[in-house]
Amino acid sequence: MTRTSLSRRAQRTATRRTTRARWLLATTLALALLVAACGDDAAEEATEDDTDEPAIDEEVSEEDLDDDAAEDSTDEEATAAAAGTTVTLLSHDSFNVSEEVLAAFTEETGVEVSVVPLGDAGTALNQTILTRDAPQGDLLFGVDNSFLSRALDEDLFIPHDSPSLEQVDDRFVLDPELTALPVTYGDVCLNHDVAWFDERDLDVPTDLADLTDPAYEGLLAVQNPATSSPGLSFLLATIDRFGEDDYLDFWAELVANDVVVTDGWSEAYYDEFSGTGGGDRPLVVSYASSPPAEVFFADPQPDEAPTGVIEASCFRQIEFVGILDGAENEAGARLLVDFMLGERFQEDMPLNMFVFPVNTQAALPEVFEEYAVIPDEPLEVDPAAIGENREAWIEAWTSTVLR
Repeated sequence: MTRTSLSRRAQRTATRRTTRARWLLATTLALALLVAACGDDAAEEATEDDTDEPAIDEEVSEEDLDDDAAEDSTDEEATAAAAGTTVTLLSHDSFNVSEEVLAAFTEETGVEVSVVPLGDAGTALNQTILTRDAPQGDLLFGVDNSFLSRALDEDLFIPHDSPSLEQVDDRFVLDPELTALPVTYGDVCLNHDVAWFDERDLDVPTDLADLTDPAYEGLLAVQNPATSSPGLSFLLATIDRFGEDDYLDFWAELVANDVVVTDGWSEAYYDEFSGTGGGDRPLVVSYASSPPAEVFFADPQPDEAPTGVIEASCFRQIEFVGILDGAENEAGARLLVDFMLGERFQEDMPLNMFVFPVNTQAALPEVFEEYAVIPDEPLEVDPAAIGENREAWIEAWTSTVLR
């Protein structure tokens, strides 16, 4: 991932610094002339006759100077204001970070971190909305692009133009107001059991449409989009692939081809999927990072991943963090967001949550470099469209698949 343009913050900073430089130059020259005028009458006459004297830039206003002063506030001052406090991070249950990484944040800032899990991503968001008048924490992590529009419509977060955004790939910044900032990304994809297909000399599907072929009857396990985050992402993938007019026809054909639906990811991946030894279905909705996870946790570790990813099925998920409006420790929350977008935190995410960092400077662990898949053109649906249609799409899916 490479950045192709300056971030919005860098552009604003460059403009402010140019204005500040013009003001300092003009002020310095003006003061020098004033001192010379106090020296002798000749200098005074020369000053009065000089028609080329630089003037203070008329464009500079008190607001510009105030902005410069705010821009020049040091990190030390911000840290000192929050030192000795505790910041409360609300999250979904899957959030995980190394203790030494959080300890490093506390050592740098003097701010302790209390992590409060609130259930899955949808539950965490619902709980935060219900308690918005008396927030249970200072910031919320885990809202993804499937629920982003809802969080933004509820005005849960306040803007934070983090300096760490300069290292974040612009394609992950979906909120122009910078109230919800990207932290991780990944892809929900079909996984396949490599050995199962090799042993039967059956081609692995290469497109979602292939799944309706009788050759793949009874081979697929998916999750209910009403109760599962990857299930919802896979539903959205089919909407992008087939369009609103035809996605339900695709699902009806999957039902006819004996698809199995589970409530959650764990049931599908560990109980139905043959690639983990628990089931007899060699196709399952999981993640692009599942193959490196299978290698990483195996003992001994295999030379090849036992599972593979069907790239044409992948739907991009981006997870965000936002500082809650009404946060008790806003200063500490801002520091934590900056830290979460920084390299130390970002490099800790892959092997703790099996997601990818949004920071372009963060290095991936070797097992990710070798076994993970990052699709070039993942399936995507605009967050605003998801917000407007999510419940209707889920209801239509339920009527087609479960009734």
